[in-house]
Amino acid sequence: MKRGNLMLIVTAGILFLLATSMPAMADGYRNIETASAQDVVDAMAAKGVRGAANLATGWAEIPKQIYVTGQDGGWLRGAVIGPFKGIGMAIVRTVSGAGELATFFVAYPGYYDPWIEPRFVWQPE
Repeated sequence: MKRGNLMLIVTAGILFLLATSMPAMADGYRNIETASAQDVVDAMAAKGVRGAANLATGWAEIPKQIYVTGQDGGWLRGAVIGPFKGIGMAIVRTVSGAGELATFFVAYPGYYDPWIEPRFVWQPE
């Protein structure tokens, strides 16, 4: 097996384990003096997994925005405007995911809040 494929499998496995084993974090931690080491690690893991998920699923904003725009303003509007909104949101979600994934290890109070709402593409707005 090639080294690149092995690294991809190992990385995907680690992300899966983090995503399925960590508790849900509401807003990360706010005060570094009162945060336990476990709070910091949980917040770091939550931000890292959220960043990886948004980086990988940013493209899903395109069909989501077509659907949401169609529900709110009619299907003609969804078909015409939805793809443009989706492309814009896909760029925003992918870039924010990359940013969160690149900076999840920075221990700073309040820094673990999500960069974009909703936190994941599959959550309602």
